[in-house]
Amino acid sequence: MKPTLQGGELGREGMNGEVVWTEAAGYIGTTDRGKRFGIYGSDSPSPMEMVLHGHAACSLIDVIDGLKHRRENVEFIKIEIEADRADQTPKVFTSIRMRYIVKGDVPETLVKRLIESSHDKYCSVGIMITRSGASLEWSLEMES
Repeated sequence: MKPTLQGGELGREGMNGEVVWTEAAGYIGTTDRGKRFGIYGSDSPSPMEMVLHGHAACSLIDVIDGLKHRRENVEFIKIEIEADRADQTPKVFTSIRMRYIVKGDVPETLVKRLIESSHDKYCSVGIMITRSGASLEWSLEMES
């Protein structure tokens, strides 16, 4: 069921906000909590870049949250992300590759389990992308 407009607000609980275009400022998004961000400008990401980076951020949040009792042992963690897109419009993501790099004294098996559960259960952005047909590959590099 698609959300419908009722009385100026979306008829479902969830997120809302707006995107406005002006000649001077370009595209500006504003969340319902007042957070503002540029879109598709010379200093701001395109919508697809935002989705891709949102996927990485979503998964990284899951991993960091899962390490909550060992977070003090994490010196550094990042995800490098790459994606391929369809050749024809709509140029949806067709494959995504994520490389997790973790430095610190945390068990590799725990980090792997957290990454797997992020992709299988928790990361809404990533699950949305893979359910649309994109393949996902990930790797983990542990540094001491």
